[in-house]
Amino acid sequence: MDPVAALLEIASLLERERASRYRAKAFRQAAATFQELPEDVRLDPTRLRASRGIGESTFAVIRQAQDGKVPEYLVELRGDVEPERASELRGKLRGDLHAHTDWSDGTTSIAVMAAAARAQGHEYQAITDHSPRLRVARGLSAERLREQIPLVRAESGEGFTLLAGIEVDILEDGALDQDPDLLAELDVVVASVHSKLRMDARPMTARMIAAVSHPRVNVLGHCTGRLVEGERGTRPPSAFDAAAVFAACAENGVAVEINSRPERQDPPDELIAIALAAGCLFSIDSDAHAPGQLSLLDHGAERAERAGVPAARIVTTWGVERLLAWAE
Repeated sequence: MDPVAALLEIASLLERERASRYRAKAFRQAAATFQELPEDVRLDPTRLRASRGIGESTFAVIRQAQDGKVPEYLVELRGDVEPERASELRGKLRGDLHAHTDWSDGTTSIAVMAAAARAQGHEYQAITDHSPRLRVARGLSAERLREQIPLVRAESGEGFTLLAGIEVDILEDGALDQDPDLLAELDVVVASVHSKLRMDARPMTARMIAAVSHPRVNVLGHCTGRLVEGERGTRPPSAFDAAAVFAACAENGVAVEINSRPERQDPPDELIAIALAAGCLFSIDSDAHAPGQLSLLDHGAERAERAGVPAARIVTTWGVERLLAWAE
């Protein structure tokens, strides 16, 4: 087995499992290191093990692959990590409007995320790193975002489009955390609440309605902010008037995100039903922070299918030309 392929598959499986980002990153780093080593070093176990970026676990994987075996750790992960679930709706998804790179709190470069999206069979993928106020996530200043935009668009080609976007913070007064003129240059704007999640329902409702009424917003991201499982623990949903917020989404053509991360399951089923009744569009997104998490779309598709959301109202089933016309 090819050592690089084995290392990268292990990284992807760890990412899908939402294991420690450092574990997955170690396997990606080892793959990059191994590719760059001279052939004589690759074949010399002593020098290979001494190479910076090759640790005990990654060395074992490489050596077992070089011996013509499927590495033991890869066999273990293939058995432990739940494989991607196929469904009719998952097969109709043509892209993803919410993903992060190492420009903010993702783990890999723009190019690596683009390659992973291509490998998933996506027609398009949006890069939506965080905005400035989310300092813990290294949110992008206007200057950094301007620098990023051409690098994102440069990855498009051969039937694949990498969309320049942002996950912009919805501030306490409903304003958006980025230069309005710069938002107008982007292909996709996802607006999300990340702070003051425990606001009273009335001001939270006004805050969210103000944001989705902004002409540059395309998607309302993980609307309740809840966490139902995972290493970050649990967090209750924010309180707001869902009927009023989703009516504003429908009026303004803003899609309600069905966030595919299992630890979020956001919106809850009962809110999907309210958004459906309000006539909302939806966007099934991975919210990936690593390449292997792009495959989490199967979870969102399964939830949407179970909730009875028609594929025609899911913008990520649309082709890129129709999607961009809607997002304009």
